[in-house]
Amino acid sequence: MGDSSWFDGARFGMFVHWGHCSQRGSELSWPMAGGIGALPFAADVPVTEYHATAATFDPYPGAAKGWAALARRAGMRYAVLTTKHHDGFALWPTRKTDWSIGLTPYRGDVVGEFVDAMRDAGLRVGLYFSLADWHHPDYPALTDADKPYGSFRRSPPDAWARFVDVLFGQVEELLTHYGPIDLVWFDGGWERTAEEWRSADLERLIRNLQPGILINDRLPGARGDYETPEQFVPPLPPAGRWETCMTMNATWGYCPADTTYKPARQLVHSLCEVAGRGGNFLLNVSPMADGALPVEQVERLDAVGRWMAAHAEAVHDTTPGLEPWQFYGPTTRKGDRVFLHLLWRPYETVTVRVLPIRRVGDVRDMATGTELPFTTRAAVLDELLGGDPMGEVTITVPESVVDPLATVIELRVTPPGVSS
Repeated sequence: MGDSSWFDGARFGMFVHWGHCSQRGSELSWPMAGGIGALPFAADVPVTEYHATAATFDPYPGAAKGWAALARRAGMRYAVLTTKHHDGFALWPTRKTDWSIGLTPYRGDVVGEFVDAMRDAGLRVGLYFSLADWHHPDYPALTDADKPYGSFRRSPPDAWARFVDVLFGQVEELLTHYGPIDLVWFDGGWERTAEEWRSADLERLIRNLQPGILINDRLPGARGDYETPEQFVPPLPPAGRWETCMTMNATWGYCPADTTYKPARQLVHSLCEVAGRGGNFLLNVSPMADGALPVEQVERLDAVGRWMAAHAEAVHDTTPGLEPWQFYGPTTRKGDRVFLHLLWRPYETVTVRVLPIRRVGDVRDMATGTELPFTTRAAVLDELLGGDPMGEVTITVPESVVDPLATVIELRVTPPGVSS
């Protein structure tokens, strides 16, 4: 049985949305469905025109090595690739259909290259797989007559049985051809029922092939291992394992028209908030046609990486720290160390409430190691009576240690009965 506990402390990962449509500079899949309001740059594209770019898909070899290097430098610990999106195009040379990277001028195996590159960089490997397939005739294939999106045609039972065999076969290829896979990220399941997908059988197949694998919560009717809120940080964390996925702009696929990029500070703040709630932050990148990332995304990954170089200890392998009323910002914890994530430029001081004030020490700025002066205060009688009073800690934060993205302060709180 494999160990999936790596997920609990990973905190930061890379989502890669890529396909032949990157040549068009459009969102994945949704343009052929006429677009949806939730994706403002998914403009309507005729179905045959959308599919046509598969014939010219010829990225630069070794693109995945570049993604892996950027991910590692950014402090990410795992990566997830869209092996097949809703458009049905497979980024590996599947033997179950003729609609794959195998028919392109590239003729390589993007999935294999991705898996190898991420493993070589020390990252865990995840594979995204859409259950829907808007190209396969037995699904049935989506046509211009099916627009606007929302009505799902059903195939005759014999055709549907053939399609499900293809679906199971492709999942089996992904989980038997590339060694250990750490997680599978399903999507597209809303168009059919759990019974139609044969979700219980599919889950059983997956766990038999890869006993240590994690499965997200998007296989209808199955027992997902973690929840996947999308494009936002939940105000209250889900009860179990969870991961929020988010784009840098408003688009999952490469779209040069979408210039609504979040600044690096906002991305770091989202990472701090997710870590402070005990989740993982899966940040999307969208390679261009040649496999290189847009310069805006590289700049942001590098900025986050510089911040993580000084603050990773406050993110990786942490648990949620204090209660929200103890400190007005995200906090994380690792053993006797508590990390305060300041998502605003502080005034002269910041205050933490309800801490054992006589056991607080070694208060410092994480990035510079600067020791920060602090004062404590508790109820008068608690102070007079000695013991282990709970009270406030007020920390002086000089302008010289304020980080342009997010300042992090570390406090060491000695366990009861241990000398500080």
